[in-house]
Amino acid sequence: MPRPPARTVIASTLSAAALLSASACSLGDLDKAIKGVPEAVAPADTSAPPTPAAAPTLTEAQARAALISAEDLGEPWVPTKGFATWRDAMLKADTENADCKRLLDALYAEELFGPDARTRASVGLDDEWDEAQLRYQIVAHRPEDLDRTLKWLAGLPGECGEFTAVAGGGELTVKVSEAEMPEVGDARQGLRIVLGAGSEYDEGPVLTVHVAAVRVGDDAIAITNGGLGDVPADATSAAVELGTHRLAEARKRGRQDV
Repeated sequence: MPRPPARTVIASTLSAAALLSASACSLGDLDKAIKGVPEAVAPADTSAPPTPAAAPTLTEAQARAALISAEDLGEPWVPTKGFATWRDAMLKADTENADCKRLLDALYAEELFGPDARTRASVGLDDEWDEAQLRYQIVAHRPEDLDRTLKWLAGLPGECGEFTAVAGGGELTVKVSEAEMPEVGDARQGLRIVLGAGSEYDEGPVLTVHVAAVRVGDDAIAITNGGLGDVPADATSAAVELGTHRLAEARKRGRQDV
C-alpha cells in the first residue's frame, strides 16, 4: 500500500512525551539496542515558573492550542509510546569539534534553542509504518537569542558537513546538510543529519534526523523527526506549516505575563 502524504487537518490535542533512557551500548550491540521496547511515557511538567528570559510567554492553554497532533499528519502517525532506544545508542555521542558536539548534545537533550529556552508545550508522535519518531516543541526566549541559534544552525553544514563521533565505544560517521523549509514565520532553518555506524567490513544502522526550527516573535517551534528507516520529509514540512500557523494565531489571541 502506498504511503499517504501527511495531512494538515486543523486539530489540537496535547500528547506530551518525556525522555526515556536506554542503557548505553557498544556499536557492536547497536542492532540489539535499537530494537528494545520503549517504556510508557510520563507527561511533561509545564508547571515550573518561567525563566526571566522567557517572560512574558504564551499561557499553557495557548501553547497547547498551537501543538500539532497525530490526526494532523494522518495515517500512520499515532501518539508516541516512548522514545526509541537509538537515542542513547547513537545520539549520546562525543566529538572534538565544539559546534558539532553542541549539535549532538542538542539533539540528545531535545534543546535545539539551548537550556535557557522555556519549553511551553510539546508532543511526541510515532510513525507506525516506518518507525520514525517526531518531537514537536513550542519554546519561548528572547528574539535575539532565538535568531542566534538559527544562525548557528545555518552554519552547521559548513562547520560540521561531515565528522566522526564516538558513541558507546564505537565510531559514527555524521553528515549534516541544509534542508528546504516552508517560507513561514519570522526566521527559520532546516537540517538533515545522517549518522552511520559500522566499518568498511560491516554495515551498521543508519539514523536520519530532520531538524526544523522556526521563530515567531519571541516564541519558536523546534521539530526533530528521526528514524532508522524511511523518514518522511512531508511530515516535517506539514508540522512546520501547520504549527507556525497555529502559533501565530495563538499569539494574536493575546499574551499575558506568567
